[in-house]
Amino acid sequence: MTMPDFTALDRATRDLRPPFAVLDAAALRLNAASMRRRAGGKPIRLASKSVRSRAVIRSVLAMPGFQGILAFTLPEALWLAEEFDDILVGYPTADDSALRRLAEDPRRASRVTVMADCPEHLDLIAAAAAAGGRPLRVCLDLDASLKSLGGRLHFGTHRSPLHSPEQARALARAVVERPGLRLVGVMAYEAQLAGVGDDAPGPFLRRAAIRALQGVSRRELRTRREAAIAAVRQVAPLEFVNGGGTGSLESTAAEPVVTELGAGSGLYGPTLFDTYRAFRPRPATFFVQSVVRRPSAARATVLGGGWPASGAAGHDRLPTPVEPPGLRLTRLEGAGEVQTPLTGPGAARLSVGDRVWFRHTKAGELCERVNVLHLVDGDRITAELPTYRGEGQALL
Repeated sequence: MTMPDFTALDRATRDLRPPFAVLDAAALRLNAASMRRRAGGKPIRLASKSVRSRAVIRSVLAMPGFQGILAFTLPEALWLAEEFDDILVGYPTADDSALRRLAEDPRRASRVTVMADCPEHLDLIAAAAAAGGRPLRVCLDLDASLKSLGGRLHFGTHRSPLHSPEQARALARAVVERPGLRLVGVMAYEAQLAGVGDDAPGPFLRRAAIRALQGVSRRELRTRREAAIAAVRQVAPLEFVNGGGTGSLESTAAEPVVTELGAGSGLYGPTLFDTYRAFRPRPATFFVQSVVRRPSAARATVLGGGWPASGAAGHDRLPTPVEPPGLRLTRLEGAGEVQTPLTGPGAARLSVGDRVWFRHTKAGELCERVNVLHLVDGDRITAELPTYRGEGQALL
C-alpha cells in the first residue's frame, strides 16, 4: 500500500490546530480512476454514506465513470435533490412525513427513487403518492446473501426478505397493482463480497473459509440475480439494475444483467480495505490529534481520538495511528472519548504538542466528527469542503 507524503501534508496543514481532517486530492483522483477501471465501463452510482460531503459528491460526479447517487436516508435524498437529479435511496423508509414531502414536490419526485422489499413499504409509499397526487418511483431490494442448509447457513447481511426470483416477481406485481407507484429498478448489494476482506490477519483457516464462501456466493448470486431480474421484467420494464460495492466491482460488473454499480468507500481508502487481495486503494482521508501527555517514557497520549466505526464492536473498528510510524493503540484503553494513549517504538519519540495522524476504519463516518475536510493538493490546502455535519445535517 502506498502511503502519502506526510511531510507535504504536515507542511500544508501547519497552521491548523487539531483535531482536523484531511482529504488528499491526489489519492482521491487515483482511487476514482481505479474504481472506474475496475467497473469495466459500467457507471458507478456514488454511495453518499461513504462520502458525506456535498462538495466531494459534486466533484466526483464531475469525473468520468460516476453517475447518480445512492443515498442512505430519504431526508438526505430530499436535501440532495435540491441540486442532484438522480438519487436512489438505498434503504427502505418508514418516514411517512418524508414520503409526503417527496410526493408533494414534482421536481423531487422525478429525481428520487425509494426502496421497498415488502408490501408494508408499498402501502406507505402508495399512501404518500395518493396524498401528493403524483406517482413515486420504486426500486426493489433483492437479498444478496447466501443461504443454504435449509436456512441454517447465512453468509451476508440480514437485509431484505426478498430472496427468490418468485418473491421478487410477486412484489413487482404488488408495485404495479398499486396506483401511484412506478417500478423502475432492482438493487442487490452483496455485502459479503463487497464489504468483507479475504486477507484479514488471523488464522489461515478463517481466511480460507471466507474465500471459499465468497466463491460459492458469487456464483450463486450471479445465477439467482439473473433469474430474479428476468422474473421482474415479466411484470414491468426496468430502467436500471444496481449491484456491487467497492470490494466487488469487477465481479459484479461482469454480470450482464447488472446495468450500474454502487460504490463510494474506495474513494477515501479506509483501513477496511487493507484486508483485500484483489485491490488496495490509496489512503485519502486522515484525522489528526495532538499529543498532550507523556505518562511514561514508553507512552504518549493524544487528546480525544475515540472515533470508532460502526459494526460489531472489536479492535478492527478502531482508528489506526499511521504517522509517525511505530505507534499502536493499547489493548486496555483503545481509542478513548477524551484521550488515547499510544505505545510502540514510535511513542518514545513524541513530545507534547506533536501531531499524530490517524486513519478511520470506514469511509464516510469520519465526516460525522468534523465540520470540514481540508483538501490538500501537493503541499497546500486548496479548499475547505463542508461535511454533512458542517452543513448542519444530522441524518443518521
